[in-house]
Amino acid sequence: MILTYHTGSCIKATSGDTSIVFGPVSKESKAFKPTNFGVDVALISVNHADMNGAAEAARGEKQPFVISGPGEYELKDITVSGFGSTSGWGKEERINTVYSITFDGLHVLYCGALNTTDLPEELVEMDAPDVLIVPIGGEGMLDPAGAQKLSVKLEAKIVIPVLFDAASLKTFLKEAGAEGTKAVDKLTLKVKDIVDKQNEVVVLEA
Repeated sequence: MILTYHTGSCIKATSGDTSIVFGPVSKESKAFKPTNFGVDVALISVNHADMNGAAEAARGEKQPFVISGPGEYELKDITVSGFGSTSGWGKEERINTVYSITFDGLHVLYCGALNTTDLPEELVEMDAPDVLIVPIGGEGMLDPAGAQKLSVKLEAKIVIPVLFDAASLKTFLKEAGAEGTKAVDKLTLKVKDIVDKQNEVVVLEA
């Protein structure tokens, strides 16, 4: 699996000819550059232009299967479980869906614009995520301390922060004891790569 970060909460995961986008950005967004590529699956956590751009995740014949709420889904070799939670994105109380995805043999937990560490018990009791994608910017979502608390609670192997600025990223890296972490343009993972990982922070460059 190859993970790349585009902007906001938008991350793309690719394995072979199959790709997933988390939080694609709509062309209506006033904060982030719209998503501009086609994928097989688009996961929408919050119904807001900053992260609901399913139309922007389509290119020609590449029309994504759109998942935009809690439930169980399966497509090709991808399984998805969506769990209802909350967000304060855009200074409004909103429904936020946390997604647990199995793709390319790896378990990815995508938190969207989550603003609480209190997750459904069935989600907490799942196997520890190989990759946790978590917001850290505060203001309607988890702040750095909350994001670190959640990553420890879930025993995540690799933690990828999203929705941050320079200040919140610096604080989060300090909270995680990872001040020396340098941003990389992509993360390539295989199952064998994450066996001995524990709360390792990876910062992806937009």
